Parts: sequence; C-alpha cells; structure tokens
Amino acid sequence: MLTDIFLQLVKKYTNNHELSNNLWLEIFTKYSEPKRHYHTIDHLKNMLRDLNEVKDKIEDWDTILFAVFYHDIVYKAYSNSNESDSAKLAMQRLSDLGYPAPKIAKCANMILATKHHTLSDDDDTNYLLDADLAIFGQPSEEYQKYSEQIREEYTLYADFMYNSGRKKALQNFLQMEAIFKTDHFRKKYEKQARMNITNELDSLN
Repeated sequence: MLTDIFLQLVKKYTNNHELSNNLWLEIFTKYSEPKRHYHTIDHLKNMLRDLNEVKDKIEDWDTILFAVFYHDIVYKAYSNSNESDSAKLAMQRLSDLGYPAPKIAKCANMILATKHHTLSDDDDTNYLLDADLAIFGQPSEEYQKYSEQIREEYTLYADFMYNSGRKKALQNFLQMEAIFKTDHFRKKYEKQARMNITNELDSLN
C-alpha cells in the first residue's frame, strides 16, 4: 500500500520508472535499518492513516506526503542533525524529480519543524506535526510498546543518561499549552497523550 502511494505520487512528476523505483527503494531501505525499532515503515503508515482523516483540510497534499516519507529518512540516535539531514536529502530527491522549487522549500521546512514541534504559521505543517506525535495519544498498551521501542533505539546510552534526556523531552511536551496544534488531533489525542506521558515520567523516576 505504501509503495503504491509513493509511486503514484512520484508518477505525477516524472515518467522515469527507474528513478521512481530507486527513490522508493532508498526510502524503504532507510526505514528498515536494523537499529530502527519505532522510526520504521509502520510509523509512516500510521501517519498517513491519521492524515487521511483530515485530507480535506490539507492545502498541499502532495507536499505533506513527501514530508511524511522523508521526515525521518535520516535517523541516528546519537545525532542532533537528523531533521536537517533529512530535509537536505528530501530537497535533493525532490529536485531530481523536478518538483516545484517553492514546494521543495515548504517540504524542507515541514521536516525541520519536526525537531521542536512548536506551533507553525502553516496549517499543513501543524497537521504533519500532529500526525508525527499521534502515538502519544494511543491506548496505554500501545504507548508502552512505543516507549520500549524508543529505548531500544538508544541502547548505546546507559539508563541514567537515557532517562535524563527522555524526561527532559517529555516534560517539554507536558509544558506546552497544547501538545497537538490542530483542533482535530487535540480533541482526538490530547487527553490520553498527557496521561501516557505522565505515566512514562513516573516510570523514569
């Protein structure tokens, strides 16, 4: 399904089947890296499922799709530049496709926004950010599985180091006026997200 979505998207901008297939192969390979446990193809599927619910509210569907596919294409637990590296790669690949320059810039900015998850002036970006964090609002068992997968991605860090960094990140979300930036996602996930994050923080103490 994800393969079809990507190839149909790319088909709008190129007739080069080899390029299309190579772009998909790169995405699939990157998101299937053995050190990934949460930031995988399943994460992309879940984001697209959530975004499909608000498709009529999204102004530039193609750009948000590209942002989903590329937002975590570079993911290294020890790196502080995953978002900028992912945005840079997205710009290169979309340029190869002949995607319009203003839309390439918008896609890159959307990917960069996933670093801090602060409210954007761009509604499409807010929908992307909310879909990226939708795992926070899932039932507690699913959230628990997610938190374990994230821990697995950071196995090179000892517990005291990981717990300290994780607590800081989670507290940052709790201190936000709203974790979710759009009405749709706020109504759907905010309450459960705060409960899940609070429970994880308790377990880290």
